[in-house]
Amino acid sequence: MGIGNGGMSLRATYGPGKLALSFELFPPKTADGETALFAHLVQLVKFAPAFITCPYGAGGSSRAKTLDIVTEVKRRFQVPVASHLTCVGSSVDQLRQYLTEAAGRDVDYIVALRGDAPKGETEFRPAADGLHYANELVTLIRAEFPRFGVAVAGYPEKHLEAPSFEADLENLRRKVDAGADVVVTQLFYDNRDFFRFRDRCLQLGIRVPIVPGILPVTSLSQVQRITSMCGARLPTAFVEALQAHTDPVGQFQVGVDYAIRQVDELIREGVPGLHFFLLNKSQATSWVLAEVDLPRRSAPG
Repeated sequence: MGIGNGGMSLRATYGPGKLALSFELFPPKTADGETALFAHLVQLVKFAPAFITCPYGAGGSSRAKTLDIVTEVKRRFQVPVASHLTCVGSSVDQLRQYLTEAAGRDVDYIVALRGDAPKGETEFRPAADGLHYANELVTLIRAEFPRFGVAVAGYPEKHLEAPSFEADLENLRRKVDAGADVVVTQLFYDNRDFFRFRDRCLQLGIRVPIVPGILPVTSLSQVQRITSMCGARLPTAFVEALQAHTDPVGQFQVGVDYAIRQVDELIREGVPGLHFFLLNKSQATSWVLAEVDLPRRSAPG
């Protein structure tokens, strides 16, 4: 399947001899939050990210805000940007409208997701005249909006709804076969899970870059809430080390030290990039990146 310039650009980001960094924001809810977000980005762009992404709220809320944020990021920092897009609550025509607006705002890439069920619902249901799966969204983008590069999600520990690890990998292969340029994984805290996932992808013929998603821990209660929603495991020894500190500063330091070791190993094992979930803060990620060796860092563009 052919790809447009955006797809070629995104794949080239992860070419030989490069380590592409990317950062994921979340639309702030207040004006003060937005001011703080851009202040944090001033520090992070010093690490030459290959692109910056932004999702939107559950059920498709804050879509307009997402486009506003990525447009402003690109204007201020001249960094390629990506918008998340899910199938939740949207007909195909509404998805086309969003993609048309994103193209008009010069968004570079789309992170194509099925999306989770809205709050209060137990399972995903497609909208009337909507799409059922992320691979269908990738197909739509490839057919009608080839200017975009396309990233999709991978799950080193299996998606919560998948009946098995193998079934989940088959779902991923369908997304890649539909034309995805890169796989960005959900957060994880045991690198062995990522390496097992990467190896199985290769065995299945998935040849696009597999990029680990990293969330440095700054609070035990916060990360326990996040992992309970996505199904990621926290190693027992890591939890015990965090529990040994009741103060926020101590937990922050334990979490950052753990992330440094995790990222160091991933780099040594030849990952093509690192995708950091920021939660609209920069200090933990900045500390990690300042401490690890980034010999193959790529510049934006």
